Amino acid sequence: MIKIAFTVTNDLTYDQRMQRICTSLANEGYAVTLIGRKLQNSVPINNVNFTTKRLTCWFNKGFLFYTEYNIRLFFYLLIHRFDCYAAIDLDTIIPNFFVSAIKRKKRLYDAHELFTEQKEIITRPLIHFIWLSIEKIFVPFFKQGYTVNTFIQQELKRRYRVDYAVIRNLPTKKNIDTSITSNEKFIIYQGAVNEGRCFETLIPAMRYVDCKLMICGEGNFFEQTQQLIFRYNLQHKVILKGYVNPAALKTLTPQALFGLTLFEKTGLNQYYSLSNRFFDYIMAAIPQVCVGYPEYKAINNTHEIALLIDDTDEATLVNALNTLLNNTPLYQLLKNNCKTAREILNWENEEKKLIALWTNFLGK
Repeated sequence: MIKIAFTVTNDLTYDQRMQRICTSLANEGYAVTLIGRKLQNSVPINNVNFTTKRLTCWFNKGFLFYTEYNIRLFFYLLIHRFDCYAAIDLDTIIPNFFVSAIKRKKRLYDAHELFTEQKEIITRPLIHFIWLSIEKIFVPFFKQGYTVNTFIQQELKRRYRVDYAVIRNLPTKKNIDTSITSNEKFIIYQGAVNEGRCFETLIPAMRYVDCKLMICGEGNFFEQTQQLIFRYNLQHKVILKGYVNPAALKTLTPQALFGLTLFEKTGLNQYYSLSNRFFDYIMAAIPQVCVGYPEYKAINNTHEIALLIDDTDEATLVNALNTLLNNTPLYQLLKNNCKTAREILNWENEEKKLIALWTNFLGK
């Protein structure tokens, strides 16, 4: 049985993309191991058909964390036998390269995003220089790979002459239980509460929107978001749920009136993003307010499932949120289109490309 190692820096619990990929490949008969890190609040991952491994670190953020984790990951991969090493994003690429070179095994790169173009990286010159140097050195050695949208595919090809496939991050198709309803109407944001996600304008905009906002997730801008909520006295209207278990989120999201997909334009990674939540809202059959950036616009031109906005200024958000709340014909049109689009934009269709790619790559 062919053994594949996938490596990430998160604790695995909320990484739905990797859980889908690992499940699909395990169903095809591969022995899959998903490797991440152990946190104090990490919960067991049950009912999966692949192996999981969490590495314990002393440090949990910054340079010391990345250094320690990559060293620990290197020795874990070196000691254990795998037939292929798959680095998920730039932060695990170094140990995968060296171990695959030492053992003369195959390697593959899965770029979930254009790592060096994240706002929290490009706005810090030294950090940007370090990560860009890592990208320049190691990505050219990964001739095989895939990413989540055509822009990242073309950008990596332009930079490093690698020809990667596109495997979009689509959710698993599921039935919607319409019997479960919420006592209160609410708008939902699901995903990382990070820099560049427009909370600086979204939170004050909620002063002028007659509806609650539920934020499901955590990240490097979580404390600042809490402060914004208190500054504008919106504790009664904006609810910070923190991390929500994926199974619970699948029940919660369809109960929302609509969702939010917001990114600042700072950095190519934001401008050319194609986020998980964009497709999750479609699968939940709820419309969304979404930035009108190229990848989202291309899909919306075909399926018309979102109200697109040209910028993320406070006034623009107020107008868009209130439009979806009050324009019943538009809301119903988008909602009905979501129900049609979810039959096409689902993992059951996308995983066929993934399986074909791995079959060709490994010669199974």
